[in-house]
Amino acid sequence: MHLNTATVLTLFRIALIPVLVVTFYLPFWWSNWAATVVFVLAALTDWADGFVARRFNQSSPFGAFLDPVADKLMVATALVLVIQYRPSPWLVIPAAIIIGREITISALREWMAQIGEVATVKVAGLGKVKTTFQMIALSLLLFREDLWTLPIFDLGHGCLFIAAGLTMWSMVQYLRAAWPAMRGDSSQAEASDSGEPAAPAAAPGETPTSGNAGP
Repeated sequence: MHLNTATVLTLFRIALIPVLVVTFYLPFWWSNWAATVVFVLAALTDWADGFVARRFNQSSPFGAFLDPVADKLMVATALVLVIQYRPSPWLVIPAAIIIGREITISALREWMAQIGEVATVKVAGLGKVKTTFQMIALSLLLFREDLWTLPIFDLGHGCLFIAAGLTMWSMVQYLRAAWPAMRGDSSQAEASDSGEPAAPAAAPGETPTSGNAGP
């Protein structure tokens, strides 16, 4: 297997996970700065590997598999660190929503791939907004100390609730897109995704007509 630049960036993001854990627990005053820098660097590689893959045509099946895995590992690790630092139901609830959504959608994608309908559950736009709020929230929570008069941890907590709300919304969008396939009606799912109505069934003894047929 050939490792291109985009895949190396993704592997680097995974390698940063133990670095994040170590820096978070360092017994120094600057440990929160270091942990935040590591997490932000990982978030930047998430953007960079996608840009490189598109710009230089480095997309690969392995990279497509590895990229979301790296994202989920980094986010889950950061959430665990934050909750361990300040155990509170008001942190656990949005964290459980975010992690539960990722497990649900991963299982949904795997099942849809098995039945050949994976394309019907791609809801990219909302997912990018959700990911952006997650990265902002976790960066602030990992920093965890007030900066001048700014309550950084509280701001991160608010952003985490917004991210959890967007997470729930995106999960609903995924489930709505996949629902026809779950009912065994994949043709209607494809028609719905394309914005075109399904062709009416032909009457017995008639030949179906296409939209391009002449009068």
